[in-house]
Amino acid sequence: MQLNSRSKFLVLVGFFMVPVIAAYIAYFGWRPAGHTNYGELLKAAPLHHTAGKLLDGQAFDLQALQGKWVMVHIGPANCDAACAQQLYLMRQVRITQGKDQSRIERLWVLADPGSPDAKLLHSHTGLQVWRPEDPAFLGQFPAVQRSIQHIYLVDPLGNLMLRFPAQPDPKRMMKDLKLLLKASQIG
Repeated sequence: MQLNSRSKFLVLVGFFMVPVIAAYIAYFGWRPAGHTNYGELLKAAPLHHTAGKLLDGQAFDLQALQGKWVMVHIGPANCDAACAQQLYLMRQVRITQGKDQSRIERLWVLADPGSPDAKLLHSHTGLQVWRPEDPAFLGQFPAVQRSIQHIYLVDPLGNLMLRFPAQPDPKRMMKDLKLLLKASQIG
């Protein structure tokens, strides 16, 4: 089959136009599903009123945790099954980060004057249990219904930035945290 010069020219033009047309369609028409995070991004805001006391009564300011990612659970000292599940998830998600787990702290913010069960605390070695001096501290954590239903994430600069849903999926939490740790140059 012989192609005349006009046919050769059209094949050559078509050969170079196909990528241009495909790029145009991809840019203006086809939108691939972007990556979405599991946790809900909050407007990053620094935490205020960070003075308080650890469970043993020692004064502790949360500013001391700057430079670390902090997973936060807020709740009463009387930890029910949902609270215990959140503390367990925080521990397990931290462990799954492997060599990066040292970049993550876990914090239980007590919302009442009670004392947590010693057996529960023993099973969560390394968990910081802290009570704020100023009750206004608790108002900084936005919630869908109640803040005790969520696990929050504070970045290494001390900004509240992410809220995981009530009854979170641990695999999706791990993925979010892994991406943040990979992308972060601090903490």
